[in-house]
Amino acid sequence: MPAMHLILSRVARRLYNRISSLSWDTVLTMTFIHFATSWGLIAFVGGEKIASGEIFWYFYATTATTVGYGDYSPTTAAGRVVATIWVMPGGIALFTTIIAKIVQQFSEKWRKRLRGLANYENLSGHVVILGWHDVRTQRMVDHILGGQGDDKREIVLCCAETMENPMPDQVRFVRAAALNTPDLLKRAAVANAVFVIAFGRDDNETLAAALGAAAVNGGAHIVAYFDQQSFADLLKAHCSRAEANVSLSIEMMVRSAQDPGSSRVQRQLLSTLEGPTQFSLQVPHDAVPVTYGALFTELKSKHEATLFGVANSTLGDDLILNASLDASVGPGMTLYFMAPQRIDPARIDWPALA
Repeated sequence: MPAMHLILSRVARRLYNRISSLSWDTVLTMTFIHFATSWGLIAFVGGEKIASGEIFWYFYATTATTVGYGDYSPTTAAGRVVATIWVMPGGIALFTTIIAKIVQQFSEKWRKRLRGLANYENLSGHVVILGWHDVRTQRMVDHILGGQGDDKREIVLCCAETMENPMPDQVRFVRAAALNTPDLLKRAAVANAVFVIAFGRDDNETLAAALGAAAVNGGAHIVAYFDQQSFADLLKAHCSRAEANVSLSIEMMVRSAQDPGSSRVQRQLLSTLEGPTQFSLQVPHDAVPVTYGALFTELKSKHEATLFGVANSTLGDDLILNASLDASVGPGMTLYFMAPQRIDPARIDWPALA
């Protein structure tokens, strides 16, 4: 039995390889020729009702697909011989070949996506992550999905390592030799992304990836993580709209040592997966100026949110934390608050606050 199983496996593998090598033109041509010759032979033997043009195609289809309803079949001895030695074997073989080709195409498409070779350049409004760091990237994806609310966006993960999609149920996957190659940036549709996160294997790769993304997308918000401040400064010098994050692990450890329990505050403020977390919103450009105190009360009483910071710009050095109650908050300013969920600026009654 094991020997027979081995022989059958080899035969099946060879047949699959042969079928895979056939082009669709060849398969369809063979099917048309077989259909035509089958019809011609049935008509040639004579005396067969199935030779009618209205019936033969139906008879051929039910025979080739092995359905065989039995409502139409050869009635003469010669017709049965033709059906037995030509129509049935050839039709079934060709139908099996077509099914195998269809399965092969779907399988190749799925494998191509799994290997990171697919093209997603038609995507838009999505999120791109440049770089793979095992558990850290998985947590990043979880936090992105957790913080989206009702605004669900596709995530495209890009890497420069030989691997398959590590999170096929959550992200689309693009792989190339480097994170800043034109091919990778094109297939990941970086030009159409809403924001891009660059987190390479080292600061050099992160910088190259961030600058590559900035070169093809002039409107996306680009965020990069560095170990050294000098690389963050270099990115800001070449791309002022990029947001560079530098490791704050030392500062966090000192704060936790001086104020025990601070780590849980830091974790919850940044986590989209547990409890209230930090969000931001931009004051509508048609809103009238209001006071920080009135806005603080509005957010707390009607939205269960705590306002703790305001800024005139998104990335400048003008952030004010714990502003005075009579400080003015005007159109276009950015608010930072802690809340169970993101707040749509349209849900705030700006005229009433004024």
